[in-house]
Amino acid sequence: MSNSTIHFANKNAALFVDDVKARVAAYFEATGRSRNADRRMVLKTVVLLGGSVGAYAAILSGAFGPWAMLGLSVLLGVGMAGIGFSVAHDALHGAYSGNSRVNRWLGYTFDLVGANGYMWKITHNVIHHTYTNIPGVDEDLTVSPLLRLSPHSPRTRLHRWQHVYCWFAYSLSTLNWVFVKDYQQFMKRDIGPYKDKKHGRREWMTLIAAKLFAYFWMIVLPLAVLPITWWQFALGFLAMHLTAGIILGVIFQLAHVVEGIAYPEPDSSGQMEHAWFVHELHTTSNFASRNKLLSWFIGGLNYQIEHHLFPQVCSVHYPALSPIVRASAEAHGIPYNDQPTLRSAMGSHYAMLKQLGRARPAPAIPPVMDLGDVLP
Repeated sequence: MSNSTIHFANKNAALFVDDVKARVAAYFEATGRSRNADRRMVLKTVVLLGGSVGAYAAILSGAFGPWAMLGLSVLLGVGMAGIGFSVAHDALHGAYSGNSRVNRWLGYTFDLVGANGYMWKITHNVIHHTYTNIPGVDEDLTVSPLLRLSPHSPRTRLHRWQHVYCWFAYSLSTLNWVFVKDYQQFMKRDIGPYKDKKHGRREWMTLIAAKLFAYFWMIVLPLAVLPITWWQFALGFLAMHLTAGIILGVIFQLAHVVEGIAYPEPDSSGQMEHAWFVHELHTTSNFASRNKLLSWFIGGLNYQIEHHLFPQVCSVHYPALSPIVRASAEAHGIPYNDQPTLRSAMGSHYAMLKQLGRARPAPAIPPVMDLGDVLP
């Protein structure tokens, strides 16, 4: 790794950091609730895992007509997205349970649906959560050359239309994840701020074994047991992945690529303008906080501010923490970005993509990339 370091400033932030931490701690103390999963979370886990397995079993039964089979494939795609959002995501953050074994085994649900939990913890838990929206470091800003998600990224003529074709690009996200992305990340020498990153034998074996299992249940088993043609299988396979892909792709973008969000860069010495807690509030937005069904399904990821500040708190607690964090931010004059509805968030994302697709790249300060300052 490089000797250079990105530093988050500490000036004028101690009062806010102490205040918001104290308010959140007081909430858990007053309510007597654990910061981990409760019965609501366990029930949701059973519903999502059971529903997904049920949809898959119904497909393999071959007892339904073509349109019903297509509908079941879409339902399975919804289940895959829900498992990723509401089960694996919490587990991989260590937020589901106070028992690391429980988190580890539930985290493997991420691998079972075709992604790699180990690589996710590197690119998401560490890099994205520490260096949110910092160009050249946060790899979530470079998900595809088709998309320009930062004012500091290179712009091509094609990007002028990204606000139109982005939805199709998002729908391909799980296909890319299952067949391309994880392999590319494992083969990279440098991942964000990690230099010459090495992966252990166990992680390579898990990657290969989990991918083979995913290919088996997604492709081999349906073709082996169902009396269908290759093109009928392809339609169902694409329906499943395009459904999961568009849900995952859109939800993850609505928190960091919307109007009013910052894309701060370090100065030439690696110094950021704000302390890390304040940086997260400048680079993150909540959305649709009153939509209880959406919040249930996406694991509280519409409360992205609370998730970024307290990633090891289970997502079922985010709705209760949101007014607490907002009050603390407002008391200290720190922005609290919030889109009131899913529709307004998608509209803001559309407008931001249109703006980024037509604006010239901003002058960039060469980033210094290392993990010197990590989450407090």
